[in-house]
Amino acid sequence: MKPITFREISGNSKGYYGLLAVLGLMVAAGLGSAFYMEHNGHWVTGMNNQIVWGIPHVFAVFLIIAASGALNVASIASVFGKTAYKPLAPLSALMALALLTGGLMVLVLDLGRPDRMIVAMTYYNFKSIFAWNMILYNGFFAIVGVYLLTMLNRKLNKYSHTAGFFAFIWRLALTMGTGSIFGFIVAREYYDAAIMAPMFIVMSFSFGLAFFLIALLATYKWTGREIGSYIVARLQRLQGLFVASVLLFVIIFHMANLYATQHHGVESFILEGNNVYSGLFWIGYMLLGTLFPLAICYAPAFRGSIGWTAAAAVMVIAGGLSQMYMIIIGGQAFPMEMFPGKEVSSSFYDGVVATYTPSAPEISLGLGGVAIAFVTLMIAIKILRFLPLSLANEKTNPHHASQD
Repeated sequence: MKPITFREISGNSKGYYGLLAVLGLMVAAGLGSAFYMEHNGHWVTGMNNQIVWGIPHVFAVFLIIAASGALNVASIASVFGKTAYKPLAPLSALMALALLTGGLMVLVLDLGRPDRMIVAMTYYNFKSIFAWNMILYNGFFAIVGVYLLTMLNRKLNKYSHTAGFFAFIWRLALTMGTGSIFGFIVAREYYDAAIMAPMFIVMSFSFGLAFFLIALLATYKWTGREIGSYIVARLQRLQGLFVASVLLFVIIFHMANLYATQHHGVESFILEGNNVYSGLFWIGYMLLGTLFPLAICYAPAFRGSIGWTAAAAVMVIAGGLSQMYMIIIGGQAFPMEMFPGKEVSSSFYDGVVATYTPSAPEISLGLGGVAIAFVTLMIAIKILRFLPLSLANEKTNPHHASQD
């Protein structure tokens, strides 16, 4: 393979500044929405006493676990020694930090009292999974930041393998901690499952790589840099593998719930109910987010295609948001069983499916988190040398010379 040269993008075109302006407006709208909800109270949102985690939490959790998965490419290069992915490692680490920034922005601003984060940062209740996640999020920034420095500074390159190993272990812990938030909530029938933690880890692989693919392919397309079919085909197959792995865990999760009689009610509600959650599962996740991307990633006709690979990544993200909405909102909508084995009757929503309609400020806040992730990415690749000048086949394919 020929040596790789890294260069920042020029970022002087009307398209660059136009996209940056659009994303900036989305960030401003998100911040304005957060102020509106904080000033007026959460009664102006679609949330209520039954649905306390709304669409902002869907975006926040989705971005946080995607941040962990976006580091996949760098981990494959540094930890597992796959040299074909090494030119993409700096962008992979940058994407991870950007996505986590966006996810935490949404999470903090959705609390209603962001200033109370000072308490969470200074007083730790180690019996709380939320306190564990505070440590994991801050640690992720620090460790991945150091890992990125070892890749960008030639004098520190010799430490990149060690830093990459620690970043790999930490990101698994971070995603496991996020998944455990739901797995440890025994009061909600749809959450109470130990498999939530490893399932979130596998979901992070798929969602994070999808974000990375969109950023990579769009950047090379819009800047006129060459990207060969070899690296595209490898990333495409990797995306298909992760999508299939998520499907396996989802099947195991539902089969385990169906085996336990106590979970039959919530499984019927999610899988065959006449509600939005069943539609999101079968059409959003299963069809759009799984079957279509698998067909694109493994069909020979689409192999190495930049357009189809980007389309598959967009579908994975759409399916991932559907899956997160189904898990977070659907899990809360199903009525809690206050006294197992007993019939309870009162006027306070006992046995009633909770309703929830996302409000415009909530959606705006969630989209603002996505926008700030891409604003961070766009500014960083303009200032620093994160991107190779070329990813042509002769630069990424170790067997290219023998094929000529």
